Parts: sequence; structure tokens; C-alpha cells
Amino acid sequence: MSAAPPPEDERLARVALTRVLEPGDPIGGRWLREVGSCEVLRRLREEKPLAGVTVRRWEGLRARAAKARPERDLEVARGVGGRFVCPGDAEWPVTLDDLGDARPVGLWVRGRPSLRMWALRSVAVVGARACTEYGAHMAAALAAGLAERGWVVISGGAYGVDGAAHRGALGAGGATVAVLACGVDRPYPRGHAELIGRIAEQGLVVGELPPGEHPTPSRFIQRNRVIAALTRGTVVVEAAYRSGALATARSAQELGRFAMGVPGPATSGLSGGVHELLRGDGVLVTDAAEVVELVGDMGELAPARRGPVVPRDLLTPGAQRVLAALPARGCAVVRDVAVGAGTTEDDAIGRLYELQSLGFVERHGDGWQLTRQVNPPVFAEGGGS
Repeated sequence: MSAAPPPEDERLARVALTRVLEPGDPIGGRWLREVGSCEVLRRLREEKPLAGVTVRRWEGLRARAAKARPERDLEVARGVGGRFVCPGDAEWPVTLDDLGDARPVGLWVRGRPSLRMWALRSVAVVGARACTEYGAHMAAALAAGLAERGWVVISGGAYGVDGAAHRGALGAGGATVAVLACGVDRPYPRGHAELIGRIAEQGLVVGELPPGEHPTPSRFIQRNRVIAALTRGTVVVEAAYRSGALATARSAQELGRFAMGVPGPATSGLSGGVHELLRGDGVLVTDAAEVVELVGDMGELAPARRGPVVPRDLLTPGAQRVLAALPARGCAVVRDVAVGAGTTEDDAIGRLYELQSLGFVERHGDGWQLTRQVNPPVFAEGGGS
């Protein structure tokens, strides 16, 4: 990270270029790396072609550059509480540099917190727009759990899983970031205008496109790479085989981040893409603790999972063998119990009295049988182990 912010002319050039270059354009990224933003903009305005594009494409870029008004875009952004953040700024998330020549020219940001600081401890939660109730529940629960553990939840602001994740984080009083595929001054989808406004007030709204720009299919796809690069890992909650959420997970894997998936019913088409991810290099997760165990610091482990402990689990191995040697119904004499348990009669009688004191067995004359708390038998008739 630079010791000082970039010069004002470089900042203005990058602002202008957000109107010229499409998000994720690797050729434009190469130009920026090789000659710098000011020179790229100057060449576009003076009709001095740069290598890598056709004449028709160059003329299209020049037409865009002629209409760019960076000062006006900055003024519009300030009007909605926004700002422009570019490489070299203290707020620039250096994880975006992992994108190489596909790195954003800059980012338009609405909200008070520092994007760089929030990105340091963030997780993406993405998934299907037309999600099921199960998907919405899991996304909200994951996001709330992450927020309660001090993690920032990043998503795309869309209907379905994205919206549920944002609401889950906000409902838990946590931090969330919406990365849009349009200008940060025009919420998309329109049905989420209130949600995105709330995110801008309590969190951050981020986008590569300048004010007023609208989303397109390619811009949605390119938006996903930013979500993946900003975060330590991406969790996919419900996604079909052909899904933008899966594209985010693939971008995460390419960048060396964790790609995680929440399993769903094997019969659900909306979980088919997630299951395909899990059959590859994706990691199965079911709650926030398991996510944090992957993306968090050393020692942030999920609790050990096991079934409920029943009283017989607390018995010693010898006592368990004697208990198992008793018939499901009726009594057995000590000799038969000892044979069944593979021990001596003296040991068997001692174990039986121990089990009697714990309420597992009772004595009837010379015989021993299971008490009602143990019956019916451990395994139902005809069942297996």
C-alpha cells in the first residue's frame, strides 16, 4: 500500500475510466499497469491507439471517454454519501490486487466504515435468487452467526439468498456489504431499495460502475469476482448447475480462497450446483462455526459434534458387556451372563450388583433381568446394530 494517496489527476483519470472500461477488462487492466491511468485517458482523448483492441473497439472506447465527466460523477456520488476509492488509497482492499489485470479501476463506496478494514475479516454468502424457504433460512442463520462472531457478511444485494444473508447480518446487529453490478446511487433490484438503503446507513454499498449506470448480464458475472476477492471465503447456499453463485465460488478457488457449500436435498435442482461443488474441492459447512473454523485464525474451532449421551454411554466397558449379555425379555442366571459377556462368574456378579445400584437391572431369585427403563431392548426386533 502506498504511503500517500494517488495524485488528484490520477484519481480523476480513474474516475473517468470507470465510464470507459467495462469491469474486469483485462486489456484495460494491462494498459493501466503498463502506462498508467493518466496516459490511458490521454491516449483515448488524442486518438493514439493502444495495443490489444480492434479499430472498432478503440473507437467505441474513445466515444465513451469523450462523454466522461469525472468531476460530475464525484459530485453525484457525494450527493448520496458516496466516495471513490482507488489503488493507493488507505481504504483500498489490497486483496483485490490478487485479480491482476482484472482488478477494478476503482470502487464507488457508500457508507461510513473503511472497506479495507471490513474486508480483512469478511465472508461471502451467496446463492440462488429463487431460493427455497430452507435456503433463505440457512443464509440468514449463517449470516447472523457470522455477524455475532465479528465477521462481515458480503453479498450481492439480490433477491433470494443474497437478501436473506444481508438481513440476517443486520438483524444480528452485525456488519454487511452489498456489492452491486450498477451505480451505487441506483439500488438494484428496485424491490430491495429499502434494504440497500439500510445497508448504506449501517454498512457499505460498493460497485465498480459510476453513478447512474445500469446492470447487464456481463456486469453481474464480473461483480462476482469482486465479491470473491474481497473475502476470505465464499459460502454457496442453494445454486443450480448454471449459477452466478457458483461462478463466485470458482473465482474464490482460483484466488486461493475457501469455497464452501451448504448441502440441500439430493432431489432439489437448486442444490445440484452446490453438491457438484462439494464433490470437487468445495468444503461442506452447516453453520457459522464451521465457516469460521476454515477462514478464521488458528484456534477458532467449531465445537465437536456427537449425538446425545445416554446413561449406558457412561458405563465402563466391562459393565456394558454384562448389560448386553442379558436377554431382552426374561431372566438369566449368572453363569449364562458370564458366558455371554466373556468373563468370570465372580466378575459378572460384581457387575450385576453395580448395574442394579444404577437402576439398569433387577434381581429375581437366582436370575437377573433388565429393568423397565432399559426395556424395550436396545435394538428393535429385526433391527441391526
